Amino acid sequence: MSLVIVGTVAFDAIETPFGKTDKIVGGAATFAGLAASYLYDRVKLISVIGEDFGDDNLNILQSHGIDVEGVEVISGGKSFFWSGKYHNDMNSRDTLVTELNVLADFDPKIPASYQDCEYLLLGNLTPQVQLDTLNRLQTKPKLVVLDTMNFWMDVALDDLKAVLKRVDVLTINDAEARQLSGEYSLVKAAQVILKMGPKYLIIKKGEHGALLFGEDQIFSAPALPLADVFDPTGAGDAFAGGFIGYLAKVKSINFTNMKNAIIYGSALASYCVEKFGTEQLQHLSLDEIKGRIQQFIALAKFEISE
Repeated sequence: MSLVIVGTVAFDAIETPFGKTDKIVGGAATFAGLAASYLYDRVKLISVIGEDFGDDNLNILQSHGIDVEGVEVISGGKSFFWSGKYHNDMNSRDTLVTELNVLADFDPKIPASYQDCEYLLLGNLTPQVQLDTLNRLQTKPKLVVLDTMNFWMDVALDDLKAVLKRVDVLTINDAEARQLSGEYSLVKAAQVILKMGPKYLIIKKGEHGALLFGEDQIFSAPALPLADVFDPTGAGDAFAGGFIGYLAKVKSINFTNMKNAIIYGSALASYCVEKFGTEQLQHLSLDEIKGRIQQFIALAKFEISE
């Protein structure tokens, strides 16, 4: 059974205090797919690109065993392009250029070979595209994970609420959780959001880790303190890919496995930020990932003696 990821495959150009890049491969589905591929061997992407993307760039995904049959190539078209500049704190950024190009008319096409989808990650796209994907799958996946952002809360809230009724896990940041719920307390915000449909909620807090809510329980995951953060672009997508990739691997969905999945997602996201774009995610080993998991375990492990 496959893990299907719907999202952008794109070009980015990034500037941070550590340097800048020309056009490099990016996109939510790219980061998520690469992260998931270290944990699960049947990852499939649904996206759209222009002819300019090129076979060499697609091969980055295929070399990780990722199925790209669902990545539509528009003849003569240009791929989605985003350029941004990060401030010194690396938590805020300015968007310099956004060119939707072929993404403007993205209509997700699901190949017949993708209908075995058991795990579905709906990347940060218009809620209508997310709904279309759900409607075009012949059977409901075992697990549906949704990523979204404040922009869709501003311009497509009704559609977003319709999607929320059909997903199992929602992943958003703390500001988005407050906006969606109307509550400042993240505990109260989670209570409101879980009533909208998801069984589990992940609230990402950047360098302060993440919170998991569900089954009347709360888990606080640490973030790994890093000396150098070169590029935060795609970290949230790598987190989501690692999260769902782990759950697909263990084939069991419960709160304990959700906690483990968050740590795997956090580990892959921590690698992502250490170099520009997907460079670090392309060249990891399982031993490296396991080593970083142990670092996360050590961060939060303690005993209290009476």
